[in-house]
Amino acid sequence: MTDQVDHQVTVEELSALMRRTAGVQVDPVTLQQQAGDGFEAFGLDSLGLLGIVAELEKRYGLGLPEQAERCKTPADFLALVNGALRTGV
Repeated sequence: MTDQVDHQVTVEELSALMRRTAGVQVDPVTLQQQAGDGFEAFGLDSLGLLGIVAELEKRYGLGLPEQAERCKTPADFLALVNGALRTGV
């Protein structure tokens, strides 16, 4: 039996994941306000984003789309990840 994942990743969670998996401190309010800026503006590189993707995949038992690790902005990342969680793909 497969559980439908109803959870959505919030800006606050993304901020916490950035801190825990990549050591990057970003205030959630700042992240929300600048969600269209590139991850590099926050000091997060592609390896750090890969760690966040891996953590979310482990947490939800779901393989995220390959594009997740290539997202350039927090806004794009959250839209893609939350869409995948919503549809289970």
